[in-house]
Amino acid sequence: MTAESAPATAAPAAARPAPLLVGAALTALEGAAMAGWGVYNLISGFTGADADFGRAELGGLVLLLMGLLPVLAGRALLHGRRWGRSPAVLTNSICLPVAYYMWQSGGVMAAVGAAVGVLGLVGIGSLLNPKVTAVLYGTPGDEQR
Repeated sequence: MTAESAPATAAPAAARPAPLLVGAALTALEGAAMAGWGVYNLISGFTGADADFGRAELGGLVLLLMGLLPVLAGRALLHGRRWGRSPAVLTNSICLPVAYYMWQSGGVMAAVGAAVGVLGLVGIGSLLNPKVTAVLYGTPGDEQR
């Protein structure tokens, strides 16, 4: 089996630029945090810690499912799949209004909101980096060869 006929697998680590790794890691981290919050809501609803029985479980389930997409998008980016970039950029973009409302709360939440905003901006910047675009979509002259 030659290198040309080998099945396509995950991109080698040398082919992945640092911005791609940063963007994929941040996206997966944000998705894991969202899924974790969903699990927490599910458990608090079932144990009776949340007085609003029913709504906590549904909200937890929705958060859990919504957290799975960024985790899958981060994994897809590590494997060099193009489709992962759009949900990853969307996830990092959603961090910005969340950070704004956390900042408006003041106190400790303002500091956490600032951190969430910085993570969102770093994620967007790294995912829209020209090196990442070249790895995922190729360079403009590639299709003519």
